[in-house]
Amino acid sequence: MRTILHLAFLLMTSLACLLTGPASAASAERPEGKPEPVPAEEYPIYDLVVRTKFLTSQTTLVIIERLTVTRLGPEEKGPPNRAFFEENAYFGGRLRPDLMTDFILKTRHPSRLEGRFNFGVRYRFTSGGELEGPEVSLAPIPAKFAPADFVQDAPATVGILEFSRVGFNPREDQALVYVGDNRPDGTGAGFLVLLHRRGRVWEITDTEVLWVARHEE
Repeated sequence: MRTILHLAFLLMTSLACLLTGPASAASAERPEGKPEPVPAEEYPIYDLVVRTKFLTSQTTLVIIERLTVTRLGPEEKGPPNRAFFEENAYFGGRLRPDLMTDFILKTRHPSRLEGRFNFGVRYRFTSGGELEGPEVSLAPIPAKFAPADFVQDAPATVGILEFSRVGFNPREDQALVYVGDNRPDGTGAGFLVLLHRRGRVWEITDTEVLWVARHEE
């Protein structure tokens, strides 16, 4: 009887190891606290915003913060909440609650951006104030590309750009993203960008300026 119980115990232990072993090993290999990567479906939104708002035919390099932001501007104390949107009535108060909720949840913690951008010029990541390398090389931007809406006399290098995660509504035909442009000379601006998908094509429908930094006269 004791032998039978001993064999049963060994069988149950082996089965438990088979069921939990790989997951436990994966947990042990993944460093705790490491930001999760940004999902692939959010990069087309980033690409459209960069191409539309920041690139010119003279742009040769874009610098991007590696981690997504949790604060929508240098003066903000923490991640945005529902009161933040309601008090400021962005986009005329027309933001869908489900879109707002997804954006708020995703901006609670930073995520890690990967080399998935495809806006047409080289880019480099920066982390902790230090440039990462090497540069990512892509096909050059067409010469006929229209100037960016918010950039006047833009230099060849754009950045440093910082992004939030992209919020989506349940149907994933509306999107909301924050982008900040922090220039080395201390100037810059931050924007909330609202997008709508028609078929398979995303379009920017509206933009709100959240903050602007200028040189003091």
